[in-house]
Amino acid sequence: MISEITENLRHVRERMAAAAARSGRPADAVELIAVSKTHPAEVIRELTRAPHTLFGESKVQELLAKAPELPSSLRWHFIGHLQKNKIRRLLPWVEAVHSVDSLALATDLDRIAAEEGRRPDVYLQVNVAEDAAKFGFSPESVRRDLEALLALPRLNILGLMTIPALVEKPEQNRPAFAALRTLRDDLAAAAGVPLPGLSMGMSDDFDVAIEEGATSVRVGSAIFGRRRRVIQAEPD
Repeated sequence: MISEITENLRHVRERMAAAAARSGRPADAVELIAVSKTHPAEVIRELTRAPHTLFGESKVQELLAKAPELPSSLRWHFIGHLQKNKIRRLLPWVEAVHSVDSLALATDLDRIAAEEGRRPDVYLQVNVAEDAAKFGFSPESVRRDLEALLALPRLNILGLMTIPALVEKPEQNRPAFAALRTLRDDLAAAAGVPLPGLSMGMSDDFDVAIEEGATSVRVGSAIFGRRRRVIQAEPD
């Protein structure tokens, strides 16, 4: 019997493929990160039978509680705000950090990655809407700091990430997604380096994000349903 979350995953994949086709790209041009935050290991294990192997977490302590209980073949991306004092614990478990939101954090991440023998993929989080409640580079600061960011030898900067505003209709976020794509294109041209990644789009708006060029979408509730109790609170 097919479980509800497996059926949800199938439906999300169908929507992703349709949106990719509308943008003139194949379905496999867009990576699905199943956002498993607040959901226990047994629920994640169920989804691995679909199969699905890429998951996103936003709390370091929650990831560290769940990942050791699950198959080592799973891939983990970190999508939440990252504090300097948690970098060293996080790095052995993740292949990518989507939320590098300042040059200071990037510099710390690069230094600790060198000490730990890691070369993480990273996305630069940009607050394209310049929302005071959100973390991230402003469009101006990421332009200013890009040369210094690209000079950090242990970081593989794949592209940009954004978390747009909460809106009533997904279409209202199209301008933010288009702005991130345009900014990425401008930065890549100015620096003369490829920045292929655009991490944007969540459960309510990933179709629109894909139409605007997303290469990674972060989908939680559309797959897992309503969030469950957090496994362990993140200390301050």
